[in-house]
Amino acid sequence: MQDAITALINTSDVQGRYLDNSGVEKLKAYFQSGELRARAAIAISANANTLVTQAVAKSLMYTDITAPGGNMYTCRRYAACIRDLDYFLRYATYAMLAGDPSILNERILNGLRETYNSLGVPIGATIRALQAMKDVTTGLVGTEAGQEMGIYFDYLCAGLS
Repeated sequence: MQDAITALINTSDVQGRYLDNSGVEKLKAYFQSGELRARAAIAISANANTLVTQAVAKSLMYTDITAPGGNMYTCRRYAACIRDLDYFLRYATYAMLAGDPSILNERILNGLRETYNSLGVPIGATIRALQAMKDVTTGLVGTEAGQEMGIYFDYLCAGLS
């Protein structure tokens, strides 16, 4: 996993050059948004269970996925869905704090689509739940921090598509 700082420095180092004005401006923006990202992470951490529950209620409850024979129909399957959505939320929060989505590839996306397909987990429903989580998270942390978190939810959705 990298953060925004390491990514910029590594790129310049590989090219054998100092940070240019663009790199310095990116670092400046990253540092200026630090308090916003930290406050958002604290709010998300304190409300993670509620965010996941609201996302499921908003996107998956009372659909064919929760009916008998649906993919969330037993308590075990429902619990696995909740667990996975909690992982997605936690790692999206880590990525937001780091300012770099690479952790999402390393810890979640690499091989997930194939695993879900082999297990019969509906990718479309997972993406709907992630989009709902993006909405409920924005409702909690506010528009500006919600837009920042949205980048990482969108990254997850694109990676699963």
